[in-house]
Amino acid sequence: MRRQEGSPRYQAWGLAIGVFIGCLPIFGLQMLVSLGLASTMRGNKFLAMAGTWISNPITNLPLFWLSYQLGTLLLGPGPAGLQLKDLNPNDLAGLGWAFSIRLILGSVLIGGLLAVASGVVYRQWLQHRRRRLATPPQ
Repeated sequence: MRRQEGSPRYQAWGLAIGVFIGCLPIFGLQMLVSLGLASTMRGNKFLAMAGTWISNPITNLPLFWLSYQLGTLLLGPGPAGLQLKDLNPNDLAGLGWAFSIRLILGSVLIGGLLAVASGVVYRQWLQHRRRRLATPPQ
């Protein structure tokens, strides 16, 4: 990854924004939304867009299935008989409000948790790296 400008806070904030947006079921808009949010909230724009790749063709189904399960745990059972094989990212809207609210709630909670975790870990790593580079070898 190319060297990013800005403080560790600025960079970590951008990454956290991207990870959060990447966990939301807004297919095709994640990078654009993360760019706008990073601009508004003063986070690193490049890292915000890169963070959205937490959801990709390999992780989409497990991520959104976990989000739906968390939403179901908190709100109670949703549409009866929904199985993992029934999920198609292009048809999510057709599953109705009962499914959508559970998916959105779970996505926001998982996205928030992963955003905080990734932001904190990345900021700590950057600060450690800067201290190490600033300390002369002995």
